[in-house]
Parts: sequence; C-alpha cells; structure tokens
Amino acid sequence: MNLLAFDTATSGCSAAAFRDGSVAASQARAMTRGQSESLMPMIDDVLAEAGLTYGDLDALAVTVGPGAFTGLRIGLAAARGLALALNIPCAAVTTLEAVAKAQPPLPDPVADGDAGLLVALDSKREDFYVQLFGRDLAPMTDPAAVMPDALAGLLPDGCAAISVAGDAAGAACEALAAAGIAAHATGGPGVPDAAVVGGIAVGRALPPVGRAPGPIYLRPPDAVRPKDGGRLRP
Repeated sequence: MNLLAFDTATSGCSAAAFRDGSVAASQARAMTRGQSESLMPMIDDVLAEAGLTYGDLDALAVTVGPGAFTGLRIGLAAARGLALALNIPCAAVTTLEAVAKAQPPLPDPVADGDAGLLVALDSKREDFYVQLFGRDLAPMTDPAAVMPDALAGLLPDGCAAISVAGDAAGAACEALAAAGIAAHATGGPGVPDAAVVGGIAVGRALPPVGRAPGPIYLRPPDAVRPKDGGRLRP
C-alpha cells in the first residue's frame, strides 16, 4: 500500500510517504506557526523523494488531535481535500497515540503498581492533554484535558510508578512526584511524527472512502463569536 501521512496538530509539521507499506521518505520540522505555508511543499518533497505521485497513493493518514485548534484545521482541511480529489480513504490517528507509539521500550517495572505510559502534551494553557496507555501501549483511558494537580487521579488505584512521554512530560513528572508517584520521562519524541502516524495507519483497517476524519477538541477554541454576531456598533 502506498500511503501519505502528515501532522500539523501540535508544535511541528511533518509528512511521510510509504511505498508498499514501508517509509520511503519523511520530513519533520519544529514550528509553532507557519504549518499552512509549509505543509504542501513538504508533501510534494516527500512524494518526489519516494518516487510517488498523488495518483499512486492508496490512502492518507492524518492526526486529528487533541492539539492546537488552528494546526488541527490545517491538517484536516488538507486531508479532506486530498481524499476527496483522489477518491481514497483517510485514516485518523490521535496525537496522543502517535506520541505513545514513538517511544523507546518501557523499562522493566520498578514497582508492582507500575501503570505503563502516560502521554502529556502541552495545551498552551494551564492544563495538559493526556491519555494513559498500558505497558502494551493499548489505551487505558480516553484523551482528556487535565490540570496538573489532578493528574494522579487519572492513574489506576495503587499506581506507584509511571513512565511519561510528550512535550509536557517534564511538568507532568513534577506534578506526579508531588502526589507521591514515581514518574520518569521516557526521553522519546515529544510531538507526533508523520512516519509514526503512517505506520499506525498501515497496521490497521482503513475507513471507507468518503468518511472524512473529524477533529478531537477537548475544549472550545480561544476565539469565540461575539454575542452581537460581530456587527459594528453605530
């Protein structure tokens, strides 16, 4: 299967082209803004490096959040447009799963209550975007927006230790340590990478053609419509 994967949902922009199910080319750059200008040239570059054209693609994969509102819309708009134009399916992958699957092997449990892996992403506010995964990286909770002092409550009863990944891993470890949990950062990638996103999609059943991926928003956007509808006052 030839697949194109990309991510613009957090503080980066990445794209990866898969030929016959394996990564043939990929690019990733850290950026907090500018994904709208960078994404399509990056996609063109990885397709050219992989020796593929848009017509060679069998499927797409894109991150659907949680993440930055604007970044999510950029990636989803590109995915929906390409999927419609090419008449191919588009797989949805969460940012939290993409980060979880990119981590190095978890260390041997340091305590009987080792819960596995907590992914914590920077929400650009006071809370974190988090999800708990077992040691086999199967999800144990749904994605959630959680304040630092509530992180320990997300863990199973009796949890004494946890590995933490994501670009908010350091702050999350501090919050968990304050609650008496032995937390340590994995040291792996902190944001999604399209090469991992595509690998997840290649390994699972694809959605039907025409099913557009939808965003995961854990809270409303910062910008809201004025109560008067935005009309200028006389």
